[in-house]
Amino acid sequence: MKKNRPFDVVVMGEILVEVATDVAFGHGVPAQLGISGDALNVAAAAAAAGARTGLLAVLTDDDLGQAIAARIRELGISDELLKFRTGQQGVYLVHCDPDGQREFSYARSGSVGSTLGPDDVDPAVVSAAGAVIAGGIACAISASSRAAVLKAAALARRFVFDPNFRPRLTSVEEATAVLTELAPRTFLVTPSFPGETSALLGCASPEEAAAKLRSLGAANVAVTCGVEGIQLESEHDSSWVDAIPAPSVVDQTGAGDAFVGTLTARMVLGDSLPAAARYGAAAASLVVGGKGGTGFIPTFDQTRTHALRSPEGELSSHA
Repeated sequence: MKKNRPFDVVVMGEILVEVATDVAFGHGVPAQLGISGDALNVAAAAAAAGARTGLLAVLTDDDLGQAIAARIRELGISDELLKFRTGQQGVYLVHCDPDGQREFSYARSGSVGSTLGPDDVDPAVVSAAGAVIAGGIACAISASSRAAVLKAAALARRFVFDPNFRPRLTSVEEATAVLTELAPRTFLVTPSFPGETSALLGCASPEEAAAKLRSLGAANVAVTCGVEGIQLESEHDSSWVDAIPAPSVVDQTGAGDAFVGTLTARMVLGDSLPAAARYGAAAASLVVGGKGGTGFIPTFDQTRTHALRSPEGELSSHA
């Protein structure tokens, strides 16, 4: 990618080292090392969906940081926005059972990724981007990271926010306050039902949650309902997109991130909200066939084929 060329999508957040096991954690348990974190997963999906994608994140200024940067480039993501500082790289352990259910353990307190701050947000880059994506995790890991997200939201032409509520990182009250503050600035917000819509919005249905976020000022809403589907709401349309069955389930890590990254990329590239959401659902159902957050990232051709093979798969695309 040529430097200074505007990005279609900029993703901001924390990158984590992923240690994955097939059995419960314990001494001597074989593990697979990977690179993940919601921001990387989203960026990888956006890049695979055809968007010129930049990742704004802070890595350690050592061999590990360089190895992570190499993986970022392998995924087709620009490294132009990466920052390198002395500090501790965040890590998480994940154990997946045969059905893809997961158990997590995190070591991220005070991570170098949490040092992301407003000064790292380049107004020229952010304002020129087709869309900027951030999540609730970036807002929860530190005050400076939250301030960076707020700055980006104020500058971006299209700001996309995934609440990604994590009770271990923040309280319901704080997460609700962030969502309420950001909603009027969002081009798209993507809460999950029933967990986030109940905890943060006090809503008992996807439709109610979508309507409430629209009333708070969000331009577009995609309420993800797991294996059921997605409730969409915009100024001109209210619709439902069925989920697409996964051909194989190995690890559910990154499914929601794949949806957000693909959906955003396709909207920036010209697809309608329903069509982009359909592609997002297809990408989400494919990534669970790989191990780890970026173990399998489908190409857009694979995603499009999967979407078109499924019922209600008649879509138009600007690819």
